[in-house]
Amino acid sequence: MSLPHAILTALLEKPSSGLELTRRFDRSIGYFWSATHQQIYRELGRLEGDGLIRSLPSEKPARGRRKEYEVLPAGREELARWAAERQDPRTVRDPLLLRLRAAAVVGGVGLEDELRRHLELHRAQLAEYDAIERRDFPPAPDRPREDRLRHIVLRAGIELETFWTTWLTGALDELAGAPDQAGTAP
Repeated sequence: MSLPHAILTALLEKPSSGLELTRRFDRSIGYFWSATHQQIYRELGRLEGDGLIRSLPSEKPARGRRKEYEVLPAGREELARWAAERQDPRTVRDPLLLRLRAAAVVGGVGLEDELRRHLELHRAQLAEYDAIERRDFPPAPDRPREDRLRHIVLRAGIELETFWTTWLTGALDELAGAPDQAGTAP
């Protein structure tokens, strides 16, 4: 149910066409709530059908124009309702963790290479988040609440990537000192 709310959030920040919205997802919301372009376009149609958004009138001819959407009062009310509701934390569902558990049963040839690959991916994402923080959130004690909330979301991403890089480094260290599948040291 969160994709419509992610779209409402993005449209309240800035009315956009579907194409602009998918590009913005790729650069911001997509870091923590991903969606394909098709999912976004499909959801825009649903939101418009439900009376939560509308396409803005265009000065260009209808053929070949991009629809730009804005949130209607009902959409703002729905987003406020959803943002205020209680929600329990979700269980982590990461295929890598399941693959590690499976490797404990069937063996894990090449597992360390995959862990190293994940480590590099998480390091790269952490570097990107750090760069965004330096660029968009320099120290400023009088920052508006909206910017503080956006920074809090970014900090969550930074902390998660820090966790993954620390955990993966520890996992690789642990496996480097463990006996191999035949029961002998590497």
